[in-house]
Amino acid sequence: MDTFLFDSVIYGPVTSRRLGISLGINLLPANRKYCNFDCSYCECGLNKEGSCLKITLPSRFEVSQNLQLALESISEKKEKLDVITFAGNGEPTMHPDFHLIINDVIALRDKFYKDAAITVLSNSTMLHKKMVIEALKKVDNNIMKLDSGINETVRLINRPAGTFDIDKIIRQLKSFSGQLIIQTMFLKGKIEGKPVDNTTEVELAAWGNCLREINPRMVMIYTIARNTPFDTLEKIPAVKLKQIADRIEKIGISVKTY
Repeated sequence: MDTFLFDSVIYGPVTSRRLGISLGINLLPANRKYCNFDCSYCECGLNKEGSCLKITLPSRFEVSQNLQLALESISEKKEKLDVITFAGNGEPTMHPDFHLIINDVIALRDKFYKDAAITVLSNSTMLHKKMVIEALKKVDNNIMKLDSGINETVRLINRPAGTFDIDKIIRQLKSFSGQLIIQTMFLKGKIEGKPVDNTTEVELAAWGNCLREINPRMVMIYTIARNTPFDTLEKIPAVKLKQIADRIEKIGISVKTY
Protein backbone atom coordinates (compact mmCIF):
# COMPACT_ATOMS: atom_id res chain seq x y z
CA MET A 1 0.00 0.00 0.00
CA ASP A 2 1.08 3.60 -0.63
CA THR A 3 2.36 5.46 2.42
CA PHE A 4 3.73 8.97 2.81
CA LEU A 5 6.47 11.02 4.44
CA PHE A 6 6.36 14.49 5.97
CA ASP A 7 8.55 16.59 3.68
CA SER A 8 9.26 19.54 5.97
CA VAL A 9 10.28 20.38 9.53
CA ILE A 10 6.96 22.07 10.28
CA TYR A 11 3.75 20.90 8.63
CA GLY A 12 0.08 21.76 8.88
CA PRO A 13 -1.98 22.79 10.66
CA VAL A 14 -3.85 19.54 10.03
CA THR A 15 -6.94 18.04 11.62
CA SER A 16 -6.04 15.12 13.87
CA ARG A 17 -8.73 12.61 14.82
CA ARG A 18 -7.25 12.47 18.32
CA LEU A 19 -5.81 15.92 18.97
CA GLY A 20 -7.82 18.50 17.02
CA ILE A 21 -6.15 21.24 14.95
CA SER A 22 -2.48 20.35 15.08
CA LEU A 23 0.74 21.99 13.89
CA GLY A 24 3.27 19.21 13.37
CA ILE A 25 6.99 19.11 14.06
CA ASN A 26 9.17 16.58 12.23
CA LEU A 27 12.61 16.19 13.83
CA LEU A 28 13.59 13.44 11.40
CA PRO A 29 14.85 13.50 7.78
CA ALA A 30 12.43 14.77 5.15
CA ASN A 31 13.42 12.14 2.57
CA ARG A 32 13.12 8.92 4.55
CA LYS A 33 11.76 7.30 7.67
CA TYR A 34 14.25 7.18 10.54
CA CYS A 35 13.12 5.16 13.53
CA ASN A 36 14.23 2.43 15.93
CA PHE A 37 10.84 0.78 15.37
CA ASP A 38 9.65 -0.40 11.97
CA CYS A 39 5.95 -0.71 12.78
CA SER A 40 3.88 -2.86 10.49
CA TYR A 41 1.16 -0.18 10.36
CA CYS A 42 3.34 2.94 10.06
CA GLU A 43 1.89 5.52 7.67
CA CYS A 44 5.45 6.56 6.78
CA GLY A 45 6.22 3.10 5.41
CA LEU A 46 9.19 0.94 6.38
CA ASN A 47 12.77 1.85 7.22
CA LYS A 48 15.11 1.76 4.24
CA GLU A 49 17.76 -0.93 4.49
CA GLY A 50 21.45 -0.18 4.45
CA SER A 51 23.42 2.90 5.45
CA CYS A 52 24.17 4.30 2.01
CA LEU A 53 21.86 7.26 2.54
CA LYS A 54 23.19 9.99 4.76
CA ILE A 55 20.92 10.91 7.66
CA THR A 56 20.48 14.66 8.07
CA LEU A 57 18.41 15.87 11.00
CA PRO A 58 17.10 19.44 11.24
CA SER A 59 19.13 21.58 13.63
CA ARG A 60 17.71 23.06 16.81
CA PHE A 61 17.93 26.51 15.18
CA GLU A 62 16.14 25.30 12.05
CA VAL A 63 13.28 23.86 14.10
CA SER A 64 12.92 27.03 16.18
CA GLN A 65 13.12 29.35 13.17
CA ASN A 66 10.58 27.42 11.13
CA LEU A 67 8.18 27.05 14.04
CA GLN A 68 8.31 30.76 14.78
CA LEU A 69 7.51 31.60 11.16
CA ALA A 70 4.60 29.15 11.14
CA LEU A 71 3.16 30.42 14.42
CA GLU A 72 3.51 34.04 13.31
CA SER A 73 1.64 33.24 10.09
CA ILE A 74 -1.31 31.40 11.63
CA SER A 75 -1.49 33.90 14.48
CA GLU A 76 -1.76 36.80 12.03
CA LYS A 77 -4.61 34.95 10.28
CA LYS A 78 -6.23 34.37 13.68
CA GLU A 79 -6.53 30.66 12.93
CA LYS A 80 -7.40 28.14 15.62
CA LEU A 81 -4.63 25.93 16.98
CA ASP A 82 -5.29 23.20 19.55
CA VAL A 83 -1.93 21.50 19.71
CA ILE A 84 1.70 21.52 18.59
CA THR A 85 2.65 17.91 17.94
CA PHE A 86 6.01 16.18 17.68
CA ALA A 87 5.46 13.31 15.23
CA GLY A 88 6.89 13.15 11.71
CA ASN A 89 8.99 10.51 9.96
CA GLY A 90 10.03 8.41 12.94
CA GLU A 91 10.78 8.60 16.65
CA PRO A 92 11.20 12.28 17.69
CA THR A 93 13.07 11.54 20.91
CA MET A 94 15.95 10.10 18.86
CA HIS A 95 17.01 13.66 17.97
CA PRO A 96 20.12 14.45 20.07
CA ASP A 97 18.81 17.95 20.89
CA PHE A 98 15.27 16.82 21.70
CA HIS A 99 15.42 18.14 25.27
CA LEU A 100 16.64 21.56 24.11
CA ILE A 101 14.12 21.76 21.30
CA ILE A 102 11.33 21.10 23.81
CA ASN A 103 12.41 24.22 25.74
CA ASP A 104 12.37 26.30 22.54
CA VAL A 105 8.93 25.05 21.55
CA ILE A 106 7.48 25.79 24.99
CA ALA A 107 8.79 29.38 24.78
CA LEU A 108 7.34 29.91 21.29
CA ARG A 109 4.02 28.34 22.26
CA ASP A 110 3.77 30.66 25.26
CA LYS A 111 4.47 33.66 23.01
CA PHE A 112 2.00 32.93 20.21
CA TYR A 113 -0.57 30.33 21.32
CA LYS A 114 -0.37 29.94 25.09
CA ASP A 115 -3.51 27.78 25.19
CA ALA A 116 -2.20 25.25 22.66
CA ALA A 117 -1.05 21.96 24.18
CA ILE A 118 2.38 20.58 23.34
CA THR A 119 2.20 16.88 22.51
CA VAL A 120 4.86 14.27 21.82
CA LEU A 121 4.01 10.98 20.10
CA SER A 122 6.71 8.51 21.14
CA ASN A 123 7.36 4.77 20.92
CA SER A 124 8.68 4.74 24.52
CA THR A 125 12.12 3.38 23.59
CA MET A 126 14.37 6.31 24.55
CA LEU A 127 13.30 6.54 28.18
CA HIS A 128 16.67 5.21 29.35
CA LYS A 129 17.94 8.74 28.70
CA LYS A 130 17.35 11.01 31.69
CA MET A 131 17.20 14.15 29.51
CA VAL A 132 14.44 12.61 27.38
CA ILE A 133 12.30 11.81 30.41
CA GLU A 134 12.87 15.27 31.89
CA ALA A 135 11.86 16.89 28.59
CA LEU A 136 8.75 14.72 28.25
CA LYS A 137 7.63 15.68 31.75
CA LYS A 138 7.56 19.33 30.64
CA VAL A 139 5.00 18.87 27.85
CA ASP A 140 1.21 18.80 28.20
CA ASN A 141 0.68 15.42 26.54
CA ASN A 142 3.45 12.82 26.46
CA ILE A 143 1.75 10.02 24.53
CA MET A 144 3.68 6.76 24.81
CA LYS A 145 3.16 3.71 22.61
CA LEU A 146 2.29 0.33 24.13
CA ASP A 147 0.78 -1.97 21.53
CA SER A 148 1.18 -5.15 23.57
CA GLY A 149 2.31 -6.40 26.95
CA ILE A 150 4.02 -9.41 25.36
CA ASN A 151 7.57 -9.19 23.98
CA GLU A 152 6.94 -11.49 21.02
CA THR A 153 3.91 -9.50 19.90
CA VAL A 154 5.80 -6.21 20.12
CA ARG A 155 8.54 -7.70 17.96
CA LEU A 156 5.96 -8.80 15.41
CA ILE A 157 3.85 -5.62 15.30
CA ASN A 158 6.44 -2.92 16.04
CA ARG A 159 9.58 -4.67 14.73
CA PRO A 160 12.06 -2.93 17.10
CA ALA A 161 15.72 -2.60 16.19
CA GLY A 162 17.94 -4.68 18.45
CA THR A 163 16.69 -6.16 21.70
CA PHE A 164 13.38 -5.27 23.33
CA ASP A 165 12.35 -5.89 26.92
CA ILE A 166 8.76 -5.06 27.83
CA ASP A 167 9.54 -5.24 31.56
CA LYS A 168 12.20 -2.56 31.18
CA ILE A 169 9.82 -0.34 29.21
CA ILE A 170 7.13 -0.72 31.88
CA ARG A 171 9.58 0.26 34.65
CA GLN A 172 10.53 3.38 32.71
CA LEU A 173 6.91 4.32 32.02
CA LYS A 174 6.16 3.96 35.73
CA SER A 175 8.73 6.69 36.42
CA PHE A 176 6.21 9.25 35.12
CA SER A 177 4.05 8.59 38.20
CA GLY A 178 0.93 8.45 36.06
CA GLN A 179 1.53 11.74 34.22
CA LEU A 180 1.45 10.27 30.74
CA ILE A 181 -0.93 8.91 28.14
CA ILE A 182 -0.64 5.41 26.69
CA GLN A 183 -1.61 4.90 23.05
CA THR A 184 -2.37 1.46 21.64
CA MET A 185 -3.02 0.40 18.06
CA PHE A 186 -5.26 -2.66 17.80
CA LEU A 187 -5.14 -4.76 14.66
CA LYS A 188 -5.20 -8.29 13.33
CA GLY A 189 -4.14 -10.17 10.20
CA LYS A 190 -0.74 -11.37 9.06
CA ILE A 191 2.72 -9.82 9.01
CA GLU A 192 5.10 -11.54 6.61
CA GLY A 193 2.99 -14.68 6.87
CA LYS A 194 2.78 -14.70 10.67
CA PRO A 195 -0.67 -14.31 12.27
CA VAL A 196 -1.18 -11.36 14.61
CA ASP A 197 -4.11 -10.25 16.77
CA ASN A 198 -3.52 -8.12 19.86
CA THR A 199 -7.21 -8.25 20.86
CA THR A 200 -7.20 -11.86 22.11
CA GLU A 201 -7.88 -12.63 25.78
CA VAL A 202 -4.22 -13.47 26.39
CA GLU A 203 -3.10 -10.21 24.79
CA LEU A 204 -5.65 -8.04 26.60
CA ALA A 205 -4.84 -9.62 29.96
CA ALA A 206 -1.11 -8.90 29.55
CA TRP A 207 -1.77 -5.38 28.26
CA GLY A 208 -4.19 -4.67 31.09
CA ASN A 209 -1.65 -5.79 33.68
CA CYS A 210 0.87 -3.36 32.19
CA LEU A 211 -1.64 -0.54 32.40
CA ARG A 212 -2.31 -1.31 36.06
CA GLU A 213 1.41 -0.95 36.76
CA ILE A 214 1.86 2.24 34.73
CA ASN A 215 -1.44 3.80 35.91
CA PRO A 216 -1.54 6.43 33.13
CA ARG A 217 -3.91 9.39 33.31
CA MET A 218 -5.47 8.22 30.04
CA VAL A 219 -5.33 5.47 27.43
CA MET A 220 -5.96 6.15 23.75
CA ILE A 221 -7.01 3.12 21.73
CA TYR A 222 -7.47 3.11 17.99
CA THR A 223 -7.20 0.99 14.89
CA ILE A 224 -5.95 1.36 11.33
CA ALA A 225 -7.26 4.45 9.55
CA ARG A 226 -4.61 5.03 6.86
CA ASN A 227 -2.57 3.01 4.42
CA THR A 228 -0.04 0.64 5.94
CA PRO A 229 3.08 -1.09 4.57
CA PHE A 230 1.32 -4.48 4.82
CA ASP A 231 -1.99 -5.00 3.02
CA THR A 232 -2.59 -8.11 5.14
CA LEU A 233 -3.59 -6.09 8.22
CA GLU A 234 -7.22 -5.55 9.20
CA LYS A 235 -9.07 -2.93 11.21
CA ILE A 236 -10.68 -3.86 14.51
CA PRO A 237 -14.45 -3.20 14.55
CA ALA A 238 -15.70 -0.29 16.65
CA VAL A 239 -17.77 -2.61 18.83
CA LYS A 240 -14.62 -4.54 19.80
CA LEU A 241 -12.76 -1.32 20.63
CA LYS A 242 -15.67 -0.32 22.84
CA GLN A 243 -15.45 -3.64 24.69
CA ILE A 244 -11.73 -3.11 25.23
CA ALA A 245 -12.35 0.43 26.50
CA ASP A 246 -15.02 -0.79 28.94
CA ARG A 247 -12.58 -3.37 30.25
CA ILE A 248 -9.96 -0.75 31.07
CA GLU A 249 -12.41 1.75 32.52
CA LYS A 250 -13.47 -0.92 35.02
CA ILE A 251 -9.99 -0.80 36.55
CA GLY A 252 -10.27 2.96 36.96
CA ILE A 253 -8.32 4.25 33.95
CA SER A 254 -9.84 6.79 31.56
CA VAL A 255 -10.05 5.62 27.93
CA LYS A 256 -10.67 7.42 24.63
CA THR A 257 -11.51 5.37 21.55
CA TYR A 258 -10.79 6.49 18.00
